Amino acid sequence: MNILITGGTGLIGKILVEKLKLKGHEVRVLTRKKTADPLEFYWNLKDQFINESAFKNLDAIIHLAGASISERWTDSYKKELFSSRIDTANLLKKYCIANNVHLKSFISASGINYYGTFTSDEILDENSGIVQPDFLANLCKDWENAAYNFADLSDRIVCLRTAVVLAKNSGAFPLLKKTVDFNIGSGVGTGNQWMNWIHIDDLVDLYIFALENSKIQGNFNAVADDLPSNQLFMKKLAKVCRKFFLPINVPAFVLKLAFGEMSSIILEGTRASNKKIKSQGFDFKHRNLEEAFTTLV
Repeated sequence: MNILITGGTGLIGKILVEKLKLKGHEVRVLTRKKTADPLEFYWNLKDQFINESAFKNLDAIIHLAGASISERWTDSYKKELFSSRIDTANLLKKYCIANNVHLKSFISASGINYYGTFTSDEILDENSGIVQPDFLANLCKDWENAAYNFADLSDRIVCLRTAVVLAKNSGAFPLLKKTVDFNIGSGVGTGNQWMNWIHIDDLVDLYIFALENSKIQGNFNAVADDLPSNQLFMKKLAKVCRKFFLPINVPAFVLKLAFGEMSSIILEGTRASNKKIKSQGFDFKHRNLEEAFTTLV
């Protein structure tokens, strides 16, 4: 299968590209740097340009591109969060139309904050809809809408609403581990907010599962079985690392002063169900949080 990937040099993309190659797929990567690699194709959102060779005999697109949400959300950065996800998807569609491309599948990243950023004991599934229409919920909604705009160009659309990705050398996990390594690991805010997470290996396998199974379509929560509170999450991490856990939580105002509006993704958290993707036959390798931690420390 000929697959075009955006965000192919990021946390998820790097591993996904290698696994897809091992499975015999031809993987093309869009890059903002011009290279000599015949399977890397230059694109530039500002100039509305993509090397059209990337679309020749194309079967699928996996859209992972998107600026990190773990930066302070200034007005200008909010525009970057939107543009890097939605405007890039729109550019892909423009080039698919221009090159008469009809895809077997268009698979897009999305966020578990689709439902809103708040704390509740309610277990949310893919039919819950947006409960609290805050910035991230609206961003995820527009992100998914950009994917579904491919409905006339693709046999099926898949959106994976992704939780915090646990990976050894990138993303949120190394930062969390660093606080524990310094024996200052603790909960934040109330500590009662839920921590949706997924191991990087499971997430990569989930993208491949969605790609290779034509019956998979629609929205799916990409979250593990074991959903702890923030305080329990940090306590288990300290236990696996054999470090002290501070019973006194970091006050919410400290996070708000440091990160502004972005602190909401740390201070709030809902519970999301993964029953829908499991009902389709996907088997998570890393279901237990402590076991997942042991593969990363």
